[in-house]
Amino acid sequence: MGLFNFLTQEIAIDLGTANTLIIHNDQVVVDEPSIVAIDRTSNKIVAVGKKAMMMHEKTHENLKTIRPLKDGVIADFNAAEGMLREMIKLVQHKKKPWFPPSWKMVICIPSSITEVEKRAVRDSAEQAGAKEVYMIHEPMAAALGIGIDVEEPTGNMIIDIGGGTTGISVIALAGIVCDQSIRIAGDEFTADIMEAMRRYHSLMIGERTAAQIKIHVGSALKELDNPPDDIAVNGRDLVTGIPKQIMVSYQEVAEALDKSIFKIEEAILKALESTPPELAADIYRRGLYLTGGGALLRGLDKRISQKIKLPVHVADDPLRAVVRGTGMALKNIARMPFLMK
Repeated sequence: MGLFNFLTQEIAIDLGTANTLIIHNDQVVVDEPSIVAIDRTSNKIVAVGKKAMMMHEKTHENLKTIRPLKDGVIADFNAAEGMLREMIKLVQHKKKPWFPPSWKMVICIPSSITEVEKRAVRDSAEQAGAKEVYMIHEPMAAALGIGIDVEEPTGNMIIDIGGGTTGISVIALAGIVCDQSIRIAGDEFTADIMEAMRRYHSLMIGERTAAQIKIHVGSALKELDNPPDDIAVNGRDLVTGIPKQIMVSYQEVAEALDKSIFKIEEAILKALESTPPELAADIYRRGLYLTGGGALLRGLDKRISQKIKLPVHVADDPLRAVVRGTGMALKNIARMPFLMK
């Protein structure tokens, strides 16, 4: 096989609702927003990732931006395939190979995914040039990425708050024992902020601006030890129709996100209720692990800990925990019984 290694390249992909990350040769080589810009007249992809995100909500009638994934699964098959193909090209943008390589891919998928949705992921990967496609459930990849030994007979609860879904899973003996998934995550937080600006300030803002507010002053608690500075927000006044600027504090954002975070807390409690008692005892000793972009929300670990009276640990690099775990699965395909072909 050594002779043909240059023809078969291995990549691990975290195909997320908000961001797509790709690992190649143990390095994260692609970390881009999951979005494409398409020319309506020729139906060709004009831009992907950061370039397409800069065009989002600023396009004219001949150009449209599409987020191909919704709630963790592929919503637009053609756009997803095109996005995946373009992002794989970024892996080898530095050196143009004589022959296009065939790819061996491990892609992570939500644990609540249906067979039809799984087929859409596989088809997209194959259309983008994959020869072999393996899939791994996100909670399992997140656990590997955090550094948990998933094969030991000990229960671990992983809460993965992504862009489209929040997955709450109890893992033991290289399998998912119980699983709870709700479609409340980063996108819902963004929508909550947009609604709060409209309701309390009569200010219409776009998705990108709401996402920036979430990053800069997003909070799960109304009282923080190290509060961020207020942020200036520009938008359109709904009363006069004229652009205006307001200052937004983290307390306002915490108020806006309160209901969505409450639903996540309820889902965690529901998952704990369905956990077998021996595994519940392990979780009591070890606590809960938070991963995904939502884990970066200020004070979220503290709020969840206060609610369920258990320790909550945030992964070191929560945004990349899943793709790191997917990369580890790629390196040890033979030793991973939970990989799906």
